[in-house]
Amino acid sequence: MGKYLELEARALQLRIDSLRATAASASGHPTTCLSAADIVSALFFKIMNFNVSSPDDLTNDRFILSKGHGVPVVYAAYRQLGVLSDEDFMKLREFDSPLEGHPTPRFVYNEAATGSLGQGLAIGAGMVLHAHRDKLAYKTYVLLGDGEVAEGSVWEAAEFASYYNLNSLTAIVDCNRLGQTGQTLYGHDVEKLAEKFRAFGWRTVVIDGHDIEQIVEELEKTKTSLDKPTAIVAKTYKGHGVDSFQDKNGFHGKPVKAEELGPVIQHLKNRFVEANQYLEREIIVSQKKVDLLSYTKKSFSSISIDITTDMHSKLFEKTEKLATRKAFGYALASLGRVCSDIEVLDADVKNSTFTEIFEKEFPDRLTQCFIAEQTMIGVATGLQARGKIPFAATFAAFLTRAHDQIRMAGIGCNALRLCGSHAGVSIGEDGPSQMGLEDLSMMRSVPRSIVLYPSDAVSTYKLVERMANYNAGISYLRTTRSATPILYKKDELFEVGGCKVLRESDNDQACLVAAGITVHEALKAYEILKEKNIFVSVIDAYSIKPIDSEMIKKIACKSGNNVITIEDHYIEGGLGEAVAAALINDPIVLKILAVTKLSRSGKPDELLAYAGIDAASIVSCFE
Repeated sequence: MGKYLELEARALQLRIDSLRATAASASGHPTTCLSAADIVSALFFKIMNFNVSSPDDLTNDRFILSKGHGVPVVYAAYRQLGVLSDEDFMKLREFDSPLEGHPTPRFVYNEAATGSLGQGLAIGAGMVLHAHRDKLAYKTYVLLGDGEVAEGSVWEAAEFASYYNLNSLTAIVDCNRLGQTGQTLYGHDVEKLAEKFRAFGWRTVVIDGHDIEQIVEELEKTKTSLDKPTAIVAKTYKGHGVDSFQDKNGFHGKPVKAEELGPVIQHLKNRFVEANQYLEREIIVSQKKVDLLSYTKKSFSSISIDITTDMHSKLFEKTEKLATRKAFGYALASLGRVCSDIEVLDADVKNSTFTEIFEKEFPDRLTQCFIAEQTMIGVATGLQARGKIPFAATFAAFLTRAHDQIRMAGIGCNALRLCGSHAGVSIGEDGPSQMGLEDLSMMRSVPRSIVLYPSDAVSTYKLVERMANYNAGISYLRTTRSATPILYKKDELFEVGGCKVLRESDNDQACLVAAGITVHEALKAYEILKEKNIFVSVIDAYSIKPIDSEMIKKIACKSGNNVITIEDHYIEGGLGEAVAAALINDPIVLKILAVTKLSRSGKPDELLAYAGIDAASIVSCFE
């Protein structure tokens, strides 16, 4: 007591406010707020350099609450800073309030959507990577819970941060011993947890997480030039300050009942007498409301690339064959030349996704995340939150490992640009473990996402440009392993939400709707059927989400009201179901050709036939 009495008083107020807001909401996690209150007090009122009137100021230190269920204590800190009125603060978890139960950017001071545990450290690493790249001096602090460090994603991120020497990154672990249903993996064995961080190459210290002087002392050290990231393992007690539930199991996610709130708050005041006396004589809550009238989110400039003047333009002639995955690499390099904010992240497959083309020109802007896809998406999220334009690429199959990170980036409305290569059974001999057959379903389900599946190199190049300019959420590009014929002239336009009608006549009996590799199968089938005097229309549905419902309906109506979709993806959640949803209220007969059984190793043509999605399978629909 004494030296940091104001911080102790602020911590007491944080505890009181966390109890008040969760009681008013009749939901929330007050006990985890009480364990972190001293840490939050030290960070927000002593350590961090932060202009509250300008949340996106590039010089601001960054704070990420990885243990997102503890967010009421952070909202309570912003109340003290004058960002929130008490009336606003007490609307925690209400429908019309931006103060959601776990952090989302609806509250502009939340750096990212968290709450699905184990993700904050990678996001913080991405922000530090931004600081290092742009030579900015800000620090990034990530507050984790001891329960979430059981997640492997935390240690992926820890190794990444150590490898890249992200020395302005500080992880604080609120080690309060208890999880939702019992003791956490390490309990209060803080030294064991600290040793683990040390083994991953971090500067690591153990402190009493309720000793403000210790907290401040160690956090002050992080402001100096260090040679590695810092992990502060803070021994705390869940529900600290309230004897009836401090360090006791069974109180996770249980707010104090309204009728019990007064006595509990009084108990806290009696427990922290000097801090309470300070509160009674000093005003610590800002009486001046923070003015955000001049605050505006960063605007985005349009990015343009021109395939006709590209140094590799000859590769995109209609006489050529070029894999869409390679066209993706060329388009990335073109984007890199016109925009210094383009960043690329790889998961040790750059020679397969062809992000190595970008790396050859811009080695300092490709980040190798190794085989750690969860970290790759988290780092991309951190980079994007600070204004970069990240593209992350790996095999489509392996993005499933990072589905939770993708899902949370969707909730945070982060504009990530993702590319999944080696999609479908058409990859051939590598077999089913390498075949992305679930990715369209996964990406379509993310809010605000766009899902693009080009059939040739020209459409790929044009759609990568569209991705660079899509800032409302996640954009996903699906690419094919094998080289395919180029279908389009270089001056063809491609819009998100569009499609291309490749074949049609006045005598069409059905409409073939395909995407990616199956467009070429549909065109083969068209020629075979034409020889039999059977005419069909063919649509390249390169935009899976949003899908061009109106054009598909229009062509289907001219094609006998019969539609056949063909896709190199499992039937669940893919192109067929997207078309089915678009046509559900129309009198159109739909047949879906998709992968419905487990694939195996083989030649691409063999596997397309085995799955029933090749030209011969399409033709058999007319027999």
